[in-house]
Amino acid sequence: MLQTWVVIGSSAVYLAILFAIAYYGDRRAGTGRSIVGRGTIYALSLAVYATSWTYYGSVGRAVSTGLGFLPIYLGPTIMLTLGWLVLRRIIRISRRHRITSLADFVSARYGKSVQLGGIVTIIAVIGVVPYIALQLKAVSNTFEILRHAPSVIPHSELDQVPLLQDTALYVALLLAGFTIVFGTRHLDATERHEGMVIAIAFESVVKLVAIVAAGVAITWGLYGGLGDLFSQAQAAGHQTLFTLGSSTGSWVWLNVLSMFAILLLPRQWQVGVVENVDEKHIKHAMWMTPLYMLAISVFVLPIAAAGLLRFGTAGDADTFVLTVPMAAGFEVLTLLVFVGGLSAATGMIIVETVALSTMVSNSIVVPILLRRTYRGDLARLILLSRRVSIVAVMLLGYAYFRLAGESTALVSMGLISFAAVAQFAPAIIGGLFWKGGTRSGVLVGLLGGFAVWVYTLLLPNFAATGWLSRDFLDQGPFGVAMLRPEHLLGIEGMDNISHGMFWSMLVNIGAFVAVSLLGRQNPRDQAQAVMFVDALADPRKPRLWRSRVPIKTLHDVLLRSMGNRAAEKAFEGVNTSSTRDASPELVHQVETVLAGAVGTASARMMLNAVAGEEQLGAEEVMEMLDEATQVAALEERHRLARDLHDSVSQSLFSMTLHTRAVELAWKKQGGDPSGPVARGISELRSLTQDALTEVRASLFQLRPDALREDGLTEAIRKQSAAIASREGVTITIEAPDYRLPLEQHNEAELFRVIQEAVHNAIKHAHPSRIEITCEEIDDNIVIEVADDGTGFDPSATSSGGGMGLTGMRERVEKIGGRLQIDSCPTGSTSVRLMVRSDAAR
Repeated sequence: MLQTWVVIGSSAVYLAILFAIAYYGDRRAGTGRSIVGRGTIYALSLAVYATSWTYYGSVGRAVSTGLGFLPIYLGPTIMLTLGWLVLRRIIRISRRHRITSLADFVSARYGKSVQLGGIVTIIAVIGVVPYIALQLKAVSNTFEILRHAPSVIPHSELDQVPLLQDTALYVALLLAGFTIVFGTRHLDATERHEGMVIAIAFESVVKLVAIVAAGVAITWGLYGGLGDLFSQAQAAGHQTLFTLGSSTGSWVWLNVLSMFAILLLPRQWQVGVVENVDEKHIKHAMWMTPLYMLAISVFVLPIAAAGLLRFGTAGDADTFVLTVPMAAGFEVLTLLVFVGGLSAATGMIIVETVALSTMVSNSIVVPILLRRTYRGDLARLILLSRRVSIVAVMLLGYAYFRLAGESTALVSMGLISFAAVAQFAPAIIGGLFWKGGTRSGVLVGLLGGFAVWVYTLLLPNFAATGWLSRDFLDQGPFGVAMLRPEHLLGIEGMDNISHGMFWSMLVNIGAFVAVSLLGRQNPRDQAQAVMFVDALADPRKPRLWRSRVPIKTLHDVLLRSMGNRAAEKAFEGVNTSSTRDASPELVHQVETVLAGAVGTASARMMLNAVAGEEQLGAEEVMEMLDEATQVAALEERHRLARDLHDSVSQSLFSMTLHTRAVELAWKKQGGDPSGPVARGISELRSLTQDALTEVRASLFQLRPDALREDGLTEAIRKQSAAIASREGVTITIEAPDYRLPLEQHNEAELFRVIQEAVHNAIKHAHPSRIEITCEEIDDNIVIEVADDGTGFDPSATSSGGGMGLTGMRERVEKIGGRLQIDSCPTGSTSVRLMVRSDAAR
């Protein structure tokens, strides 16, 4: 029999080892010799998904549903298989925008909405705190089981432990201290908690070794292998173990839930996104983490079968992993299994509280302080709020555990927590792949889905505890049977999880899509949508601040918010006492640094307070609209070009070939070469060739890849050849054979200006010759379009924007260039533009 002091001592030693590993990891990181830069550590840290609910509860679920426990492992495998498409996109966005939490991600995607970030945080806390209670329950119950060994304590007595003797209370306080030390050492939440990550990876190994050891010992130590064990279970009438469960719908929804859980649970977001140091580690996680899930689930059915054979259906199946080796007298193995369960619980609690504390601080506490114009040491207060949040969340979890006791509400809270975080899926997955999602759509969908989750899943569990009247479930509110929470609108035959998920997702997704389609995005929302959906494409330059703010004021904001070290690093080489206006690039840099500490929405609030950029002028709004719609326009052009090439262009080319063949056959057969038939065929061939030339010219203008592939000068040559053939004008090009040092965006703007200048000349000047010259002069690119046609008075058209001159000038000035037009009514016209080469920038 294990003595109580042995169990307590072993637990203390294990937690001390955990502390030492985290300390070692942080020390290594501090000296620049980090050990988290390995894909194996990343994959193992993702296994924090396997909590004590998985460690113990999978066996309990197998007893009641047979193979119905498998979706909890299959869902993560499916999601991680898609990791290179989904997880990589999220990591890329989060790193680029210094996003520190799930709430911050949703807020940043939909216009940096403070309100939206706060709602996501509240939902996460409500949904996850009971899950933390479940971990504390596992630790407390298993300790009490060991303390009363070798006799098995009745299930009903497990919640009778006095408060001051409850192991869960002391574990909660110890873990709160551990989390504060290794989870809130830095203000910048994007600074990785390397010690914590290494400790979590170590815990993943411990719980895997423990459950595999238990499975091997039970299968081959107590029985003659898998065949013998399963044969005895089947002979004893436990055929349920070998079925797929009672509901196909349950399988589907459990797979969906676990797919979302591996990504959207705050702890999974923390280790999978925030703590990621290299995108390439996703490739390790795509096969290594599913392999881990397979290994930890291999002995679920054997342990369940052994538990049923030894204790029957009256035993607590959730504790079979511990009680079977305990009853067999395997003391060392029993202690190892207990430490494995402790590891599963502590890993989850540590990471979950770190993630939730960051969300509470950045999305609730800091915005409240900013609205109240707090003037104190904001950096110290932010760190304090995170530490207080850790303790508060831990104590809330413990309080829920004590209040719920051994009710079925606590047992099923794992899946219900999965269903709570699944409400974030439409906002996040939709935000990654659909540009049309709006802030209002997410807000309505999220609130609607969460309300249905509360009504169909949370309240029924409260009724099961006795907190609500049972009549609420059986008869519905006010006796309205159609409103029964577990049979909404009279639907029968669905388990409670499938029923709740069906209605909550229907409301959530339906409202999100409908409100988004009916509403309109503002310019900032459109810009954010483009940056998120096109995250894997070449990074687009962020829109810079346009308001004026003195450098000293900007420095004071960062100093007060993050302290002297961060401010000095951000303003290195800048005179922080200067009262001149900060450059837009410096303001953007400060916003990015702030976002890592307080979240994107709060960072935006801080800078709005001193820069006051919320009042946008018409020019800024139009520019934002142009940026936000540019990618969509290019995609539509690409589609149209492809369609034209596949249909019209190929048809015209075939017509040209057939016409030429008919012409040759006519001559070969001795037809009159100057007769009406020959002239008709020749005219038809000419028309089809001209039409093909014009279509190809149009295709070049539509195809967004042409300029990227060919460069500016080659694009000008191809376009000019097509125009010259169509319009009958001579166009000469003098340009270097090499590609000019220009960014793709600048090439596109210059190409459009040159195109406009050539069209204006043909349309208004009626020239016989147009000369285009491109050359590098010093650090500038100089381009000139000159024609020999009729000129005009530039002063007479400049005010009204005649011939598109205003638009041409704005395009050139937008990329930092100058446009000069020389013309007069009695002479020719020259359009000259100059822009600094990117090689000299």
